[in-house]
Amino acid sequence: MFSTGQGRKTDPVDAHSVALAGLHSSGLRVIAADDASVALRLLADRRDELGVARSQTINRRYRLLLELLPGGAKKFLSAAQAKEMLAGVRPRDIAGKTRRRLAAEMVTELTQIDKRIKSADAELKALVTSAGSSLLQLHGIGPSGAARLLGDVGDIARFADKGRFASWNGAAPLDASSGDQNRHRLSRAGNRRIHRVLHIMAIVALRNDTEGRACYRRKLAAGKTTMEALRCLKRRLSDVVCQQMCTDAKRAQTGPGGHPGVTLESSAPDPIPTVSTSEQSLPGPARHEPRTLFLSAS
Repeated sequence: MFSTGQGRKTDPVDAHSVALAGLHSSGLRVIAADDASVALRLLADRRDELGVARSQTINRRYRLLLELLPGGAKKFLSAAQAKEMLAGVRPRDIAGKTRRRLAAEMVTELTQIDKRIKSADAELKALVTSAGSSLLQLHGIGPSGAARLLGDVGDIARFADKGRFASWNGAAPLDASSGDQNRHRLSRAGNRRIHRVLHIMAIVALRNDTEGRACYRRKLAAGKTTMEALRCLKRRLSDVVCQQMCTDAKRAQTGPGGHPGVTLESSAPDPIPTVSTSEQSLPGPARHEPRTLFLSAS
């Protein structure tokens, strides 16, 4: 059952795997809670909730403006633009007056949410910087994404290589070959929060003149579909993130002059993953691309 890769999300199989690892492995690392990682996860969750609340408020305001204004209004309006539009609306019926009042309240709510998001981003950026992480230097990673990576990953050293990290976050493809057809498909396992961070990185890379967009176009030229090319790009970005976090961890363990400093304890929120033969690291450029290719211009 373990070798086929089936059923690895069930509790009995997971419990059996942990028992086997504990009985037959030596030199296992001690798992310890890290308050800094817990704080980062809590703040990252709050930032995600604020983002969801902002999207919901924008959608509700857009629906009300469609009912108030002939032809409606564009979806993404600033607070000043929304107030200006509402100032020119003077409904006479009770339903129209109610719609206008609710739309005005949503403009105020959206302004407050934007202030909270700005404050949360500033706090996350300060915490990520104080943790000694350089993830913010990677193109497409903001304070929320960096905090999510630090909070969910914990100690990057718990992953033996880039392939296991990619398997854990769902960026590693699964072998779906049949006969003479050699192909891979999307893995729906793994940490979906970290996979979302990689997806945002990939989308930002495609929108700008980056090495990520060049990699995407090379995959398209090689005959891959758009979704396959995007998955390949996320797999490469997973390697880049893993390498950056490993570099930060080594720098944190080494004090001035190269002397050993503070040793990081594992704060893994999830079990140490396993990897099948179809989820190994990609050869060639995946390991040897220059580290500056995915760095932001700033």
